Amino acid sequence: MQLSKHRILYIEDHEDTRDLVMILLQQQNYEVITAATMAIGVGLATNQRFDLYLLDSRLPDGSGLDLCRELRSFDLRTPILFYSAAAYEIDKKTAMDCGAQGYLTKPSDNGDLCHMIEKLISGAAGVGSAGQVH
Repeated sequence: MQLSKHRILYIEDHEDTRDLVMILLQQQNYEVITAATMAIGVGLATNQRFDLYLLDSRLPDGSGLDLCRELRSFDLRTPILFYSAAAYEIDKKTAMDCGAQGYLTKPSDNGDLCHMIEKLISGAAGVGSAGQVH
């Protein structure tokens, strides 16, 4: 019996970044669904189950923080990881305060991104919710 792939919803408006990260994660055996806007991302998240949400902080129809709050309004368990060019500590702190479990600054090492995703998904599969990871 083959195990099902973990599903990631990646919401990123920059097409090249979205495609590169999607390919990277597919090579790590994740199923990746992408969206370019907050509205599309919320629509997908309300109608499908995901093992992790991967968010950019700046989207054409809202901020990643607004998106994080919206996701938390109906899904308290699925880990949220920000992958953003916003690199100030206040950006990271605010994201965590909105309900995210992790924050990586772009560009980061591909291994760091994959490791963080694996850690958050593994932590969510255990008892309770994933802890905060920086």
